[in-house]
Amino acid sequence: MPFEPLAATPVTRIGLGLAALGRPGYITLGRDSDLPAERTVEAMEARSHEVLDAAYAHGVRYFDVARSYGRAEQFLAGWLRKRPEADDVVTGSKWGYTYTAEWRTDAAVHEVKDHGRATFERQLAQTRQLLGDRLDLYQVHSVTPESPALTDRALQDELAALAAEGVTVGLSTSGPEQPAAIRAALSVEVEGVPLFSTVQATYNLLEPSAGPALAEAHDAGRTVLVKEALANGRLVHEAVPESPLGILARQTGTSPGALALAAVLHRPWADVVLSGAATTAQLDDNVSASGVHLGDGDLDRLASMAGPAPAYWQHRSALPWT
Repeated sequence: MPFEPLAATPVTRIGLGLAALGRPGYITLGRDSDLPAERTVEAMEARSHEVLDAAYAHGVRYFDVARSYGRAEQFLAGWLRKRPEADDVVTGSKWGYTYTAEWRTDAAVHEVKDHGRATFERQLAQTRQLLGDRLDLYQVHSVTPESPALTDRALQDELAALAAEGVTVGLSTSGPEQPAAIRAALSVEVEGVPLFSTVQATYNLLEPSAGPALAEAHDAGRTVLVKEALANGRLVHEAVPESPLGILARQTGTSPGALALAAVLHRPWADVVLSGAATTAQLDDNVSASGVHLGDGDLDRLASMAGPAPAYWQHRSALPWT
């Protein structure tokens, strides 16, 4: 199925990312209580399938994985084989990071970044081996302004060839220079045709700096996907009662997580907002965000939580892999 904006209903604007489920260690807060005590491959695959089942039952139709998410592609491929009726699912993956933790939470290095052509060719073959023709979207993982994906013409030609085969080509961004990376990507063309059809970026109440650039991408016809809308769990586990998010949650009887996701869903340029749920209860709560109404005053109050982008990314880089 070709990748298209999934905005037919509020729920289909919510996607599920498997960053926290495809490997035993990640930087999301609360993993000790969210995941099985024994994070074997079998246990994590079972949990992944459980959450995928719940998401599909809710009407979620976009699922997001990556080569560096441990065995996330393998887990999703196995789920798709078990669910032949799920032919309406849109699948996106990412290349550019290699998983190096060897299924350990205490590894010194969990992933290694390389946006070179050799990595693209190697990882595309690995992704296709697992997902086959179910690969709808392939994104360059965590592009920054200096990424070869923005300047290497030979690599761009290979990405364009993949797009010509029917796989949508996109990119994700990370870091305090997300706006610059997004705007640079919008100008990349191969033979007069824009190369990147989708942009996936971090955007949340604490780090909204990519918002104007994402709005530009949307206006230019790109599909916008939002990741880390809960700031790797910070907006759930650090939503202190006296914060704007905590106060509004108490006043409305809505969870901080649902409110934080709803604030992103209220952005007209956000086509798909990813849940990073690790449990079915979290998934239920995240999906409930599609029914939360926020007025302009509520959005303004929540917007006051934003801080400087460099400080946010410095804090994120210090989060432990657990």
